Formats: sequence, C-alpha cells, structure tokens
Amino acid sequence: MFIEFFYKLKDAGIPVSPTSFLTLQKALGKGLISSLGDFYTASRSILVKSERYFDLYDQIFAHYFEGAEMPDIEGLELDSIARALLEEWLKNPKELADALGIDESEIKNLSPEELLDYFKKRLKDQTERHDGGNKWIGTGGTSPVGHSGYHPGGLRIGGASQNKSAVKVANERRYKDYSRSGPLTQALMGEALKQLRNMVPSGPKDQVNIDDTIYQTMKNAGEIEIVFDRRLKDRLKVILAIDNGGWSMDPYVHVVQTLFDYARSEFKDLKTYFFHNTIYDTVWEDASRYKKPKRVEEFVRNDPETRLVLVGDASMAPYELMARDGSIYVHERSGFASIERLKFLADTFPHNVWLNPVSDRMWPYTRSINAISQIFPMYELSVDGLEQAVTHLMAA
Repeated sequence: MFIEFFYKLKDAGIPVSPTSFLTLQKALGKGLISSLGDFYTASRSILVKSERYFDLYDQIFAHYFEGAEMPDIEGLELDSIARALLEEWLKNPKELADALGIDESEIKNLSPEELLDYFKKRLKDQTERHDGGNKWIGTGGTSPVGHSGYHPGGLRIGGASQNKSAVKVANERRYKDYSRSGPLTQALMGEALKQLRNMVPSGPKDQVNIDDTIYQTMKNAGEIEIVFDRRLKDRLKVILAIDNGGWSMDPYVHVVQTLFDYARSEFKDLKTYFFHNTIYDTVWEDASRYKKPKRVEEFVRNDPETRLVLVGDASMAPYELMARDGSIYVHERSGFASIERLKFLADTFPHNVWLNPVSDRMWPYTRSINAISQIFPMYELSVDGLEQAVTHLMAA
C-alpha cells in the first residue's frame, strides 16, 4: 500500500529511498500507526531526510489524502521498485534485510534475477488489497490500517471523511520557510555551506588517535601504545566578491547580506570585495567602492587553491560586458573588456562559482547572464543552489 504516494514524493524531487519505504511499511504492519495523523508524522520522519522538503511533503500529503479514495493497486507494476530494492541490497544488504525483517543469510546466495522475484513477492505481500483479514493493510476487517473496518485504532484512508486534522496540518504549510523557495536564512545557509571545509592536519601531535591506538595495542599483544595525531584545522581560503550597486540588485539586498554575514562569521581566511554589475580592472574592499581598491592583476599572488565566489545578478547592458571601456564609470576604463577580466579570474582561481539571486527560470532571457555562465559555473542563490555550488567548489 502507499506505493503511489511513495512515487508522488519521489517524482516531486524528494529523495525518498526504497529502504525507508520498507521501514514505513514495517511500522504499519506492526500496528505502530493507528491514525492518519500518526501516518503523517511517521511517514515524514521516515521518508523525508531534510527539513527543506517538509513543505513539499505537506503539499503532496494534502493533495493525496484529502478525501481521496486509495486506488486499487492490484496489478500495479512493481518492477521499478523491485529493481530499486536490488540496488539498495547491493549497496547495503544488512540495512535492507533489517528493513524487510529477514535474516540476511536467507537470501544472500540468490542470483540477481532471483532477488528481483523475491522482492516483487514481498512487495505484493505488503501491497495486495485484501477486503477483510488482519494482516498488512486492508480496506475492511480487523487490520490496524485501512478504512471501514472496526479496529478501534484503524487508519482511515479514503471513505467517508470524519477527521482531516492531519490534512489540515499539512495545508497549513508550516515549513514553507524551510523549502527551496523560502527565504534564505542564516540557519539554512549554514546547512548548505557546512561542507565548504578543507580540514588538514596542523600543529603539534597532541591529539590521541583512538582507532590507531587500539590497533597498535592489539598488534603489540596488549602492550599499550598511544598514537598521537595533529589536530585538523580548516585551511580553506575564500574570496567573496559581491555586486552591491545598482537598482537591479535592490530586491536581493537581504539575501546577499545574509550570505555576507554568515561568511564573515564562519570562515577564518575570507577576503570580501565589492563591484558594480561586473568586474573591470578593480574591485574594492570597502562597500562604498571608493577608498580601498584592489587591482585584478594582484590576485595572481593568491593561493590558486582559493575558492572564488562571485555574487550578483549578472544583468547589464551587453556593451558593459563585451566592449572595451564598457564601464559606466570613466575611472574604470582601461581598454580591457570586462569579459576578459572575468576569464582572467576564472583562470587564476580554478575553483570558482557565480551565485545569482535571479531565479534560474529567467536566465535564458538575459544575454549577459548567458555570457557569464559560460565563464563561471552559475548557481541560483537558494538552498539547493548553494549546496550544488559547494559540491562544485570542493570537487578535486
């Protein structure tokens, strides 16, 4: 049962796994879920692994369960989910065996084809509609879940609606601020940027390595040998360049400020610079772009492993990007086109990204965005975009 619900979550982009689905079915089979409210909480806890998907889960839950009859799943195609289970088995047999409630040794010698048949049989055992009885999930009888039965704690799915409290909760969309389209708060930014680290051993060997100590002690037949390591310290260097000028960036001031505040408090080796629209020969250390200029050529002195993050809407007149002396400021005109300066920065710092606060749906309509995205990998300044940017920055 609920395979269609599982696929609706998956099709919407929520990374639910077959193993978690089986865990949910196991909870249902043991009678641990006795109401639609219980199912709402349990399925969210088991299937959804990040709060960013809670809002999307609520929308799908409300749509799927709001007075709708569950479809007859007899004859439902199970090949795809069985194959997904096979992939899970090959990755982690013990975890899947625990979810299925079986001994791993019972089926470890089966061929892939036999495993597929086994998984399909188990799925059918758990998903066949049975009107009456007391096992698994049904639409009548004493099964602890289903509707129109007389189990005192029965879970009504479909049928005449008596209580839609779980659906009402889902419709409240209490987690919309955690979703991909919600405001980019410092907490969410911390979640997205937590992988932007380069931890390396540093300093004296003053920290006990427990695993190596145990290994060496066992190797020495019980004679204790304590192994020390250097502490891990974050040696990551980051350059953050922010477009802080012009009316086109005004709608994004808050989200860019959030990024700036987080980066300033989080990274020990962070250099922040400012520019307007695009970069020519100079960026500035002061937000007013007046007192502390730094020439682009000076960046060649920096460690090439530094991560370069540029933030801006990349929206401007094409001549500002392409033409020599295209800057709207006379003092920035030196005979070089901005696009050449951007290519210079990309070559100087191979680990680079451009974060764009403009929705990625709008990018194809702006020539300058298309041109800049050919130089720097461009990601939307959202939770998902930040995670993708971090993954790219930390790739070897």
